[in-house]
Amino acid sequence: MTREKLSPRLISWASVLEPKTREQAVRTARMPFIYPHLALMPDAHLGKGATVGSVIPTLGAIIPAAVGVDIGCGMIAVRTQWHEDQLRAAGSLRALRESIEGAVPVSAGGYNRRLTDTARDRVATLEAKAAAAGFDPASYAGNWRLQLGSLGSGNHFIEVSVDETGAVWLFLHSGSRGVGNKIAQHHIAVAAELCRRWWIELPDRDLAYLVEGTDEFWAYVRELRWAQDFAAANREEMMDRVVAAVADHMGEPVDETERVNCHHNFTEQEQHFGKSVWVSRKGAIRARAGDAGLIPGSMGTASYVVTGKGDALSLDSSPHGAGRNHSRSAARKLFTREQLREAMAGIEYRDTDAFLDEIPAAYKDIDQVMADAADLVEVRHVLHQVVNVKGD
Repeated sequence: MTREKLSPRLISWASVLEPKTREQAVRTARMPFIYPHLALMPDAHLGKGATVGSVIPTLGAIIPAAVGVDIGCGMIAVRTQWHEDQLRAAGSLRALRESIEGAVPVSAGGYNRRLTDTARDRVATLEAKAAAAGFDPASYAGNWRLQLGSLGSGNHFIEVSVDETGAVWLFLHSGSRGVGNKIAQHHIAVAAELCRRWWIELPDRDLAYLVEGTDEFWAYVRELRWAQDFAAANREEMMDRVVAAVADHMGEPVDETERVNCHHNFTEQEQHFGKSVWVSRKGAIRARAGDAGLIPGSMGTASYVVTGKGDALSLDSSPHGAGRNHSRSAARKLFTREQLREAMAGIEYRDTDAFLDEIPAAYKDIDQVMADAADLVEVRHVLHQVVNVKGD
């Protein structure tokens, strides 16, 4: 067991923890409204304000930066009826990759030119939810409708993978895109201004918070929930397109034997240790007993389909991925394109320097992360990629 109490209100499951990450988590855990304690996941690493890989339960307040700027970021996976041998026999994996890249806009500024029928239905639902929440998403991003069904860049990806039985899975990682980012940035700024106006001294300005009961707090909660819904719908829309591309490749419809969709940057109101608290998971998934979850490794390594164990001290949570060992800028200086090619051997991907900062060596060892998480989740399937799609 790797669980360790690092301070009166900080419990860690990370066997490998960089000193600055620990210091950051300790600062957050000292905020007066943390209850009962902050839970630090095995993949924890330095973040903006709050640590990535932390579960932050708060009474009567929310720290917008503790959710981060990619509200609702998370994973979706579909298990298909096919075996790896059938996938490879059906045709070129490069053609499949290019088909997926043609169906889903990738990269930071890549959005749709028109709405698909499924996107139109999802947009209508989101329009109704925004109206009920009392705000217009277009005030943040005029093209938010065309953002639905787009991937983004950085560590966002689409993969075709196979599990330990050879079963083919479709797997992707994305969030609430530009509109979610704008919503987050606005409320982070509001929280900072209110703390300045109220003469509240903070150990880190990114720990600025909104107080429950104020108009600003509830405006954030309403728009946060909408952005989380947008992120989930965004993943569903993209997955439908990936399913269609794979169906074309295989020459028959996909029989979805399982579909899992989960956030790992989000806030929900939950009951823990006898009280109702706002739980902000910044780089962590909810892992109540029986919850299905997805934990990706870095590109070129393993990913996991898991079931939560409902560990009370972790606040029913688990890690969300490998967690970075090196910053993006450091990774670009440390590693070469040839090393990336070696790491991606046998995987169909777009060979470009743009992905150097995503090389597996820039991340923690996902196997160690999962070993540290043994009390938090049960591993159901281990996936390995055969096709990888990323944005520049």
